[in-house]
Amino acid sequence: MKYILVTGGVISGIGKGIIASSVGTILKSCGLHVTSIKIDPYINIDAGTFSPYEHGEVFVLDDGGEVDLDLGNYERFLDIRLTKDNNLTTGKIYQYVINKERKGDYLGKTVQVVPHITDAIQEWVMRQALIPVDEDGLEPQVCVIELGGTVGDIESMPFIEAFRQFQFKVKRENFCNIHVSLVPQPSSTGEQKTKPTQNSVRELRGLGLSPDLVVCRCSNPLDTSVKEKISMFCHVEPQQVICVHDVSSIYRVPLLLEEQGVVDYFLRRLDLPIERQPRKMLMKWKEMADRYDRLLETCSIALVGKYTKFSDSYASVIKALEHSALAINHKLEIKYIDSADLELSTLQEEPVRYHEAWQKLCSAHGVLVPGGFGVRGTEGKIQAIAWARKQKKPFLGVCLGMQLAVVEFSRNVLGWQDANSTEFDPKTNHPVVIDMPEHNPGQMGGTMRLGKRRTLILASACLLLPGKLYGDPDYLEERHRHRFEVNPVLKKCLEEQGLKFVGQDVGGERMEIVELEGERRREQPCPAGGALGEQAKAGLWWETMNKPSEFHRDTYSDRSGSSSPDSEITELKFPSINHD
Repeated sequence: MKYILVTGGVISGIGKGIIASSVGTILKSCGLHVTSIKIDPYINIDAGTFSPYEHGEVFVLDDGGEVDLDLGNYERFLDIRLTKDNNLTTGKIYQYVINKERKGDYLGKTVQVVPHITDAIQEWVMRQALIPVDEDGLEPQVCVIELGGTVGDIESMPFIEAFRQFQFKVKRENFCNIHVSLVPQPSSTGEQKTKPTQNSVRELRGLGLSPDLVVCRCSNPLDTSVKEKISMFCHVEPQQVICVHDVSSIYRVPLLLEEQGVVDYFLRRLDLPIERQPRKMLMKWKEMADRYDRLLETCSIALVGKYTKFSDSYASVIKALEHSALAINHKLEIKYIDSADLELSTLQEEPVRYHEAWQKLCSAHGVLVPGGFGVRGTEGKIQAIAWARKQKKPFLGVCLGMQLAVVEFSRNVLGWQDANSTEFDPKTNHPVVIDMPEHNPGQMGGTMRLGKRRTLILASACLLLPGKLYGDPDYLEERHRHRFEVNPVLKKCLEEQGLKFVGQDVGGERMEIVELEGERRREQPCPAGGALGEQAKAGLWWETMNKPSEFHRDTYSDRSGSSSPDSEITELKFPSINHD
């Protein structure tokens, strides 16, 4: 087993997750089996109770794990399926060690950070690195580990110490450290500054880890003199200084690393069993990146949500739309709209803000209302949904978005003016959305309906998802994260008025996919992520979320400056988005 540790310095959010994913991608393109582990030094057990404003979205795994959004990048880039144990936190480690101490496993010894916590970290990494993550079930050969935060953070110290010891335990030829640092370029001078990187590497080396590759994040390509300066002061060869400057899309990052000899370096440094031959997978990445740069036509989607000031709050939904837009040869333009700005209270207090929000909504080709929690902004979402229904605009509701679509239909079509979710109005006379029996109101973490679930497609859904992409399935398997569901008691009333529940859970109790009767055509059916874009082009109406479109050869054309690739790109698959 080979281990590659990715650390970061200077600032957080520098792009360690994309670098780690890209390293895994180029190694997988060489025929290796790659797995990933994300380490988060916070004391939380998992990411389930995080505020989207602080950490972005909570990414949900097949096993129901609520983890950091970087694991979503790993799954999308590497086409793997991870588990909750691939996200290691300080809280998990301390809980694990304390449980062992309570059981007497330490035989009365004083339990300390060193060696007990550091040993537990190493054991966890070695154990998890061997878990198969590919569909073929083969054991991974390389484990890419991302250490969250920045070097020098007090929370990271036990992990840094653990990996200082770990490099000797697994031997030098099996361990490599990539350090990602910032090379700023102040506009006042235009000069690329190396001092932050020098200080970051110096601190890392002082803690016992010496980087093998220094990846420099910068706005423009590094000058040769800057590379040589970093090489001299950071104790690495010039070819070990890797430039990752701003590029047109993240699809180009693996190509940047490969062009600068990262694979050849790993071949020598880790003695990897890599054959020197053209790598078909990277050729597909290049074709995809080139196609992205040549796109001319634009598809605009209004994303109406509660956390729109921080795009990472909806990372999976945005990635699904980006993949789908690329599949239909269109650039994606997302119009972020704070749902509270669409409410009448905003008209009274800030009329300019109100009219600007509605102008954005009306100018979009389609509308997407993602998941969320809490009452703030829900009336604005309902207003957006009502507008989309009346104007026959393409609409996609995910989790809360779907639930509010049912609320809107109940109010404006059935005439139940007080219809609502019990999450927002527990005393409503028409509770069209209710909490599920397994919901524990006394505890927030880990009490939702989580993970991959099977949804049965009813026979009445013959126009919903037929054809090339799904092949008329009897069921779908997608990930869920919610505490509330459509009230099954009111299902008959809603369906009689044209709101059809065409997807249900295996027990037939939970309504999981809904569509408006009479607003569909047979042309170009595709899964939800792609369907919103397709229907935004065709002017159709849609109200479910399943998964982002995979790439198929018949989606390629000469439109928008795109050309058909020489080799099929269908092997590049993207995992399901989160239903929240």
